[in-house]
Amino acid sequence: MQGDATDLAAAIRHGGLRAAEAMQTSLKRAARHESLGAIVYLDAAIGLAAAHVCDQERQSAPGDFAARPFAGVPTLAKDLGGPFAGLPVTAGSRLFERKGGEADSDLASRFRDAGFCLFGLTTSPEFGLSLASEPAIGPVCRNPLDPARTAGGSSGGAAAAVAAGIVALAHATDAGGSIRVPAACCGLVGLKPTRGAMPGGPSFGNHLAGIASELAVCRSVRDTALIFSRLGGNSRGPVPDPSPVDIDKGRLRIGLLTDTGPAYPTEGSRLEAVEDAARLLESDGHAIVPLVWAEFEWSVAASGHAFADIVCVNLAALIKAAALDESRAEPLTQAFAARGRGLSATVLWNTLNDAVLVSAALWALFDRVDCVLMPMLASAPLAIGSFPSDHPDTDLHLERMTAFAPLACLANISGFPALTLPFGQDEHAMPLPVQIMAPMGHEPRLLSLAARLEAEGRWQHRFPVAGLPS
Repeated sequence: MQGDATDLAAAIRHGGLRAAEAMQTSLKRAARHESLGAIVYLDAAIGLAAAHVCDQERQSAPGDFAARPFAGVPTLAKDLGGPFAGLPVTAGSRLFERKGGEADSDLASRFRDAGFCLFGLTTSPEFGLSLASEPAIGPVCRNPLDPARTAGGSSGGAAAAVAAGIVALAHATDAGGSIRVPAACCGLVGLKPTRGAMPGGPSFGNHLAGIASELAVCRSVRDTALIFSRLGGNSRGPVPDPSPVDIDKGRLRIGLLTDTGPAYPTEGSRLEAVEDAARLLESDGHAIVPLVWAEFEWSVAASGHAFADIVCVNLAALIKAAALDESRAEPLTQAFAARGRGLSATVLWNTLNDAVLVSAALWALFDRVDCVLMPMLASAPLAIGSFPSDHPDTDLHLERMTAFAPLACLANISGFPALTLPFGQDEHAMPLPVQIMAPMGHEPRLLSLAARLEAEGRWQHRFPVAGLPS
């Protein structure tokens, strides 16, 4: 497995590695992989200071140190979402100056309480508007598995940093596939949690009409399960630990979708990976229920329209509220904002109503099945430059994103949890990802099924985690 955050935390906890040593190793790895463009802002001093505090706590308060599952583990925040105090976010845009001052969000506070030591920000496209992470202000983020290809977006920098082993996991956000698509591109595990499962305060609120979630991209299912249980939940505390769930105690009805429609076909090798995963789960005693594209076609189309309208209106409102000089934004960003200003209240109301109907359709589907196994990406990660932002054609851009990840928006618009993980590799040694979706609040089911698939060992990380032996 080439190591994960749990392994790194154990090495620090048991004294084989100091947190400061782990941080120094991550900084060295970051410098070595600078050409990947994964990190847009780095502050070695803030990272080393946090690591030294962890080392001191390990000596002076070992009980408190041991209670923090990721104590001393270096990590990175995304240049979108948060915020994390001391790490000045610009959302990949020259519209914002990179200056500090913001306090931690509730989620950022939980990252620190879990023991993570943050030292920088990962690359994101401008305002997260792309499934590639290539902002005009730079850097261009490349896939560690093949630098000629995208690492995905909008959490592409996070995924590239984790896949390259700079850090063992990294903060990420997902409003239209932005955790799952980069994870799928880079051979990682990506969970988009149930709407409302992650803290959004004190100021994030109902950002993007509730379609956005924050969590992380990870190298293992166990890291994903642990960080979800530690960071999730409302102000009264985190969500229950999902680890006790045992899917072998019950026979699940697993819906199988291997058709993404004639307009957005999925490559054969990617469909075969989904079918292979279904056969494995069937051999464990679960029932496979074939599903057809017609059952999803309207919901997928409505989700795409809702994503576009919500993002455009939100962007237009943000630019107006912050009195930003829109002319300095990328042409595509300007076009999205203009599109948002042109939407009528009636159109937006119909969009939001359709989003509710998408949720209702999935609730009806989950009366018949306990989860759905489906493709994550229609093709291998695309070449750098496949999602240009130097033009004003928003429809073309949205079409390109849908063609690459036809089923990505469905979980965001509906609010349901969805998880992707690699289940094999193609002829070019790129990951073959699968996606699983479950009813709201059933992350444990997703994590248990993902752990079963991961146990087959069909994917191996290319780079070890900084600080751990290769």
